[in-house]
Amino acid sequence: MAKREVDIVIISDVHLGTYGCHAKELLKYLKSIKPKMLILNGDIIDIWQFSKSYWPESHMKVVRRILKFVTEGVPVYYLTGNHDEMLRKFTDLNLGSFQLLNKVVLNIDGKKAWIFHGDVFDVTMQHSKWLAKLGAIGYDTLILINSLTNWLLTAMGRPKMSFSQKVKAKFKDAVKFINQFEQTAADLAVEKQYSYVICGHIHHAEIREIKSTENTGSVLYLNSGDWVESLTALEYHNGNWDIFKYNPTDFAQEVLDDDVTDAEDLDAKMDVRSLLERFRQEAH
Repeated sequence: MAKREVDIVIISDVHLGTYGCHAKELLKYLKSIKPKMLILNGDIIDIWQFSKSYWPESHMKVVRRILKFVTEGVPVYYLTGNHDEMLRKFTDLNLGSFQLLNKVVLNIDGKKAWIFHGDVFDVTMQHSKWLAKLGAIGYDTLILINSLTNWLLTAMGRPKMSFSQKVKAKFKDAVKFINQFEQTAADLAVEKQYSYVICGHIHHAEIREIKSTENTGSVLYLNSGDWVESLTALEYHNGNWDIFKYNPTDFAQEVLDDDVTDAEDLDAKMDVRSLLERFRQEAH
């Protein structure tokens, strides 16, 4: 399977370390592309819900693939989110082509792009963090039940379904929150005279032009979605933005894994587990 060349790839809300994470699918995607720049826009590792007993090999392989981009000289920006907020104490870390930041402004073909996770717009995150964490646990449990249900539906030859997406579609407050989130991001970006504002956080992939509330201008709002349910990424190539949507049939031919040996992988896995456990304990 030939690798696709892409100028910029943006992913967010992977939630490595949780049962809902589709690490195997993400790994296939990352192995299929040759990006000139990779932006990890928050909640890549879920330190909130991290358990030392759950860190599958597929999750480690995603970390290794990202590190492989770094060793190849590909600029990789890791922007912190709410589930990996413990990393914010290390922001401005610069290791070769890897940078850990809270946000970044990039010049993309002469246009300024403001890129950040987006949890700063979430009132629950700002004032009731315990409630947000409780909701995250509930969401992860819902995804786990959903996975079991979809396994049964597949075995019966019936189409899969998404509990959380049905909940979001049914409850007006969820739709209202998404709309307010997008409008707030657009208003601030227009005020700052940016051409693009790029977020994650709400697990809702989107590309659309949004006018400011005061009608003082407009901005292209983009959201990279997630790798828990929608399995999406943002891609910029030849001057155009697109939403990549994972489709299993597109990955019938898998790229062979040319990474480190199993023994090295086991050592690295243990190191990552220990490091994440430290972050989780410090957070409490």
